[in-house]
Amino acid sequence: MNVKKHTSENNKVIQLYKNKWNRKWFIPLGMLIFILMVILGIKYHVYHNYRTLASSGNEDTQSSGYIPLGDRLLKYGDDGAYLLSQSHEILWNYTFEMSNPSADVRGEKAVIYDKKGTKMFVLDKNKPISDMETKFPILQAEITEKGSVAAVLQDGEKTWINYYASDGSVIAENQTRIENPGYPLDMTVSPGGENIAVSFLMVENSRLISKVIFYNFGDAGQNKEDNIVAEYQYENIVIPQIIYLDNTTAVAFGDNGYSIFKGIENPKEEVKETIEEEIVSTFHNEKYFGLVLKGTGKKEGYMMQLYSPSGKKMFSEKFEHEYQSIDISKEMIILCDGSKVRMYNLKGILKFDGIIGEGAVKNVFQMSSKRYMVISENGIHTISLK
Repeated sequence: MNVKKHTSENNKVIQLYKNKWNRKWFIPLGMLIFILMVILGIKYHVYHNYRTLASSGNEDTQSSGYIPLGDRLLKYGDDGAYLLSQSHEILWNYTFEMSNPSADVRGEKAVIYDKKGTKMFVLDKNKPISDMETKFPILQAEITEKGSVAAVLQDGEKTWINYYASDGSVIAENQTRIENPGYPLDMTVSPGGENIAVSFLMVENSRLISKVIFYNFGDAGQNKEDNIVAEYQYENIVIPQIIYLDNTTAVAFGDNGYSIFKGIENPKEEVKETIEEEIVSTFHNEKYFGLVLKGTGKKEGYMMQLYSPSGKKMFSEKFEHEYQSIDISKEMIILCDGSKVRMYNLKGILKFDGIIGEGAVKNVFQMSSKRYMVISENGIHTISLK
């Protein structure tokens, strides 16, 4: 009898201990679960609506170009340019005449140039810096963080790869010919201005040949023929696009994949990736590059992939909706299709899926975590997601 009584008392003590333990950990455990749910809710929350903070209606958005310059918006057209704050205040304006204006931005410097014309203007977020006139029509121009400009010029059957200081003075000139090394399809300059990389296309003995050539107009290229510090050749491949992500990383996009080059004094091809699927689009910023591939099977759709400068795949995300444009703006990948806009973060998670009520969208630029500037057919709008 005493044994049973002792056992019963022990069971009561154990039960009381369990109840006390449960009460002790119930609140912290509940709080932890609540915090995790909030974090997951924020991480996977999809915005569908927005509020308009400022608008500039009746803008000629269809014939003008727009590009972010720092935390502001640069508008350029055939009669001039102006810089717009997020509250739509004109900070400065600059008049000129161009037939086909185009622009490039790196950091807080920008160049506006007349494609197939001879005028270029260098500016920053505070003011225009200089204007310059080239000897031959401009095919393409890119600016560095310091304000120097690399340009491809057309001279009949010859082309020139020229490099200019921010004041317009010529740093270097390099003539190329269609028969060798070929016709330049694309050009890019490293952010610091050390290297210029060009993709050429030529036909040799009925063979289609692409070349990626790196020019260095500093100390590394002084004793090199034509300032060439590296050259790569590819047969039966077209390379329509080449970009610099950072000062030491260039990416060349071919019709069947991509190559990553590393280095300044002697760039090396460190990654060469062949892709079987059709490459529909490319996109990039100063940190990452991405591809949109055509899907296969019954539900084709698309596959969006993002890569680091080393070629590491950051994510791969399927989607089925159509789009007219895709770009990275700060921390968002933005797809536009008329007035329909979708935004994915850099982990491939959908963050916005909605209709922009101001009409068909030309561009969307992220200014802060929830604030965007939208260029639509009806004007310019600063919006905040909600």
